[in-house]
Amino acid sequence: MPALLTAANLTKRYGETTVVDDVSLTLHRGETLGLVGESGSGKSTLARLLLRLLEPTSGTVTLHNPAVAGFAGPALDLLTLPARDLRRLRRRLAIVFQDPYAALNPRLTIEQTLREPFAIHRERPAEGISARLLTLLDEVGLPAAALSRYPHEFSGGQRQRINIARALALRPDLLVLDEPVSALDVSVAAQVINLLRDLQQRHGLTMLFISHSMPLVRYLCDRILVLHRGRLIESGTWHEVCHTPRDPYTQQLLAATPNLPV
Repeated sequence: MPALLTAANLTKRYGETTVVDDVSLTLHRGETLGLVGESGSGKSTLARLLLRLLEPTSGTVTLHNPAVAGFAGPALDLLTLPARDLRRLRRRLAIVFQDPYAALNPRLTIEQTLREPFAIHRERPAEGISARLLTLLDEVGLPAAALSRYPHEFSGGQRQRINIARALALRPDLLVLDEPVSALDVSVAAQVINLLRDLQQRHGLTMLFISHSMPLVRYLCDRILVLHRGRLIESGTWHEVCHTPRDPYTQQLLAATPNLPV
């Protein structure tokens, strides 16, 4: 598949501390790319660099053939875009954060939450916003009655489904999932992972899935990147990385992570 996003030599330093160290990667359209590593390895920082939620110390991030009117040419350098153009482009890039509780405004109903992306980007889907909201809820397995309720009325797994629905509202080119099930218990996490797999297959989504769990990444992802102390130390298909790991750190991850029932 053609490339959707490429990063070259991305580095992020805070003073003398290097959090992301000379990382290069390619994310292809329609694939689920797994980024795995222990806590503190730089996974979340790398994801934010790719979306330009953080500014890198050095390196480039290129988005190929973005489906946004007004952007000419086959590729865009995200790191040199002025703020106005970057704001317009954000509708094509979505993220689901780790904490399903903190990611939702407790003062807004679910309908207000799901309407926000359309208001911010001044978009109106062809079928109408109300119809689009009902479709989103149906796709993540929630009833239409959820629209009038508030976040505190839902479980953690249901809140993460709402976060996923909001991220998919504008049909983004790229969906970044930053450890989306690490705050959930095992059975609920399995349901959310299966939902993501179903959505990817149904819509051909391009996803970057971040996790510290090799079994989850193995189950969901087409390719896997292993990050250790800010550096990419291994990459390949899930079969290559999980069955014939080359780096000792990858071998340790596989040996130390229990299998999950997914």
